[in-house]
Amino acid sequence: MTDNKKFEIIIIGGSYAGLSAAMSLGRALRSVLIIDSGFPCNRQTPHSHNFITQDGEKPDLIAAKAKAQVLKYKTVQFHSGFAILGKKTENGFTITTEAGEEFTAQKLIFATGVKDIMPEIKGFSECWGISVIHCPYCHGYEVKNEKTGILANGNFAFHYAQLIRNWTKDLTIFTNGKSTLTQEETDKITKYNIPIIEKEIAEVKHKNGNVEQIVFNDNSVFDLKAIYSRPSFEQHCKIPEMLGCELTEQGYMKVDAFQKTNIPDVFACGDNASPMRSVAGAVASGSMAGAVLNNLMTEEEFQ
Repeated sequence: MTDNKKFEIIIIGGSYAGLSAAMSLGRALRSVLIIDSGFPCNRQTPHSHNFITQDGEKPDLIAAKAKAQVLKYKTVQFHSGFAILGKKTENGFTITTEAGEEFTAQKLIFATGVKDIMPEIKGFSECWGISVIHCPYCHGYEVKNEKTGILANGNFAFHYAQLIRNWTKDLTIFTNGKSTLTQEETDKITKYNIPIIEKEIAEVKHKNGNVEQIVFNDNSVFDLKAIYSRPSFEQHCKIPEMLGCELTEQGYMKVDAFQKTNIPDVFACGDNASPMRSVAGAVASGSMAGAVLNNLMTEEEFQ
């Protein structure tokens, strides 16, 4: 339980982006509350990559180390809870958790990530983040030259085919139904001997999250070791929309180069505001949000 209820800044989301923002603000002597539900989107991912000094480390260990370092700054507090309601007040904002606790702050940072919406394919969600992956920069090296599938359609499938071919030439596209690729895209893909299979998928067979086969509705199977896919998503937290924060056409929080939303005194960082889903990217955007917010506050105070 957090005894203090009033803070200069509340950060909703205590993973990489939120902790990074909190470190910038803690070092600036700001009173900060981090509210976190303990449900990161990469919770199944066994190892994090492409983050210098932490390459190959377990994501939960990176987060635990970051949290311990951040909480050494005495003006930063951490509260375990799920924020469900936010209101604008005369002096800032009030945030309410699922347990009914209320906290107030002058400024807000949303580092809440996104919620992936798994397709209705048996076994997909169990493999997500392990062998069903979205980012070759995060995971591609570990499955280089392996027999690899792309579960996507249309422009996503074409983009993945272009990109993933750098890591493996043994590629197959699974559109899970009729292809929506243009003729030009199809011609280019087949030019590079990448098959396009339009059968509907019934199941991803796996062992402990490691893909072994795709099983189609006609009971035929396809052996492979990894699948690239980008499922649809929604914002993990609904409070920004309650406050009037704009979203992009893709569904991300709309921010400027300094992580500011369209609502004064509200910032966003991490996966909720960027398609570049990586630990390194989240940390960078959180650091930016914290520093810019502190600068804004110093300007407001220096009147």
